[in-house]
Amino acid sequence: MSQKGFTLWFTGLSGAGKTTLAHIVEAEMRRRNLKIEILDGDVVRTNLSKGLGFSKEDRDTNIRRIGFVCHLLSRNGVAAISAAISPYREIRDEVRKMIGDFVEVYVHCPLEVCAKRDVKGLYAKAMSGEIPVFTGVSDPYEEPLNPEVLVDSSKETPEESAQKILKKLEELGYLPKTDEVYSEEEEEEVKRRLEELGYF
Repeated sequence: MSQKGFTLWFTGLSGAGKTTLAHIVEAEMRRRNLKIEILDGDVVRTNLSKGLGFSKEDRDTNIRRIGFVCHLLSRNGVAAISAAISPYREIRDEVRKMIGDFVEVYVHCPLEVCAKRDVKGLYAKAMSGEIPVFTGVSDPYEEPLNPEVLVDSSKETPEESAQKILKKLEELGYLPKTDEVYSEEEEEEVKRRLEELGYF
């Protein structure tokens, strides 16, 4: 059976845990032999959207570019994962319409929890006015109204949230079901890889 392409679109505040979850889900999808690509917000800004600022127009352009790449990948039988804040509902809906096979994951996390986790100190700078435009502080974040998956990273472990996402992908027919469970060795290997990437 050939793989059906689709886009898994993570959205949520900075520090909510989008990238961590994206990599856990990616590891499991690779284990099931799926072709997959991750478009992480920070990496995209360096390579695809260099020169764009953080005005609403520039943010919209950035998300449209990510959406277009996800569209091309999905159309060609690849599972594309986007892990960008994507704060505006209208643009997320526009990307959903363009791609079609689109699964939105809202990584919910209260602002105060995200701020506590912030190793770069961006929230503190935003709250003191050093960063003039910052999502959730001085710029709006519009929550999804009907995401396919809602996870709460302030109450769930990354593994619990990832299982929710994988289960939904199985239900929607994008991911082959598996009765296999990780061996202890495989679990340790996944954790080791995530630690090397700096997610734990």
